[in-house]
Amino acid sequence: MAQVFPFRAFRYNSAVVPFSKVLTQPYDKISPTMQDQYYAADSRNLITVEKGRAYPEDSASHNVYTRAAASLDSWIQQQVIVQDASPCFYAYAQEFNVPGTTERRTRRGFIGAGQLEDYSAGVVFRHEHTLSGPKADRLELLRHTRTHTGQLFLLYSDPRKRVDAVLGAAESSAPPDTELVDEYGVTHRLWVISQQERIAEIQQAMRDQKLVIADGHHRYETALNYRNECRARSVAADPHASYERAMMTFVNTRSEGLVILPTHRVAANIHDYSWKAVRRYLEPWFQTTEFSFENPEQKGQARAGMLEMLRAERAKCAIGAYPSVDGKQKAFYVLTLRTGADMKQLLPNATPLQRDLDVVVLHEGILEPALGITMQAVTKEAHLTYEREVGAALEAVDSGRAQISFLLNPVDVDKVMEIATAGEVMPQKSTDFYPKLLSGITMYRVDC
Repeated sequence: MAQVFPFRAFRYNSAVVPFSKVLTQPYDKISPTMQDQYYAADSRNLITVEKGRAYPEDSASHNVYTRAAASLDSWIQQQVIVQDASPCFYAYAQEFNVPGTTERRTRRGFIGAGQLEDYSAGVVFRHEHTLSGPKADRLELLRHTRTHTGQLFLLYSDPRKRVDAVLGAAESSAPPDTELVDEYGVTHRLWVISQQERIAEIQQAMRDQKLVIADGHHRYETALNYRNECRARSVAADPHASYERAMMTFVNTRSEGLVILPTHRVAANIHDYSWKAVRRYLEPWFQTTEFSFENPEQKGQARAGMLEMLRAERAKCAIGAYPSVDGKQKAFYVLTLRTGADMKQLLPNATPLQRDLDVVVLHEGILEPALGITMQAVTKEAHLTYEREVGAALEAVDSGRAQISFLLNPVDVDKVMEIATAGEVMPQKSTDFYPKLLSGITMYRVDC
């Protein structure tokens, strides 16, 4: 049973500082350039907390974590950040253009304090494994600040759209309490839901839901670890303690506006790389369609044809490939599974559900056996990098930085839910939910 609760969020005070000057993207999406821009925007920008700068002279008593805690405490004392008077839910809408198109969408969800559950409880499910490094960093930050500043992104599936109706009523009854446009042109709007009847409706509708982590696996497991530390220090168990919950944004998979983008794979530094050898290995399982070119004009037409076929074959297993080859003539390729291909033989270590995923076919059926890129190498981020934009993935080959790029279709959200609730996982970076949830739009403090 999913338990969600209203909470007294800490939020930036718009009378003191504009939202656009202080809110940030999630910590793992902040590049060094973005970090510099956030620091330059305002001295009270959340970057000091979310992803602060480290310095050579840092010590155990003065470092990125102690500075984060001191800044947050100072801003609260100065009322740069203020706490809402009563426990609330928060309707959160993001209006955006789907990348690469002119299509305009709005994704809606709500922010609440979700009860932390071990995966074994069958309430919250993951769809990816995590790495120890990011969790150690986030745990140390949480220990110092005692504040969740970034949103955990949770999916649920309700065809009746009961919560969506409550969020729609909140939107239509008042102007947003928070509104800003971020650096990607996404408009973020937030409404405070304090009415008891609306809070009760949301809690009732969520009670029978299974929750799947869309984004924030590392931060969710960090919250679990912090909860366990707090439990160990507590005299008596308290299921209502603030550390038993974490701030989460909940989005219905059946509502409009949910977008998953593909994450393309770029491979480099492969020993004894040969596209001819790769094609020979794949021949029994894949049919290969070639889009060759000899000049820039032909290249544009070939690329368009390859991408069109990749989209058209989305219902099947279809993977785009752009290899570096000797000689003047190059080509784009689309690999499609042959009818009757023996998936057990191709993917002996994958489950039946996983065998339906293009990204699993790529990792276990192509990258590892044909190119020698093992899952261990992927975990260590050796040989493989990731690109959201098709152009960037292809340019890596043209520039000589990569030997081959693979293009993927986005994963269907229903498949993500099916995999996760079955207790299975997908390869890392299989999903890219767009847009990201802003850090600092609400904040949740915990006592331990």
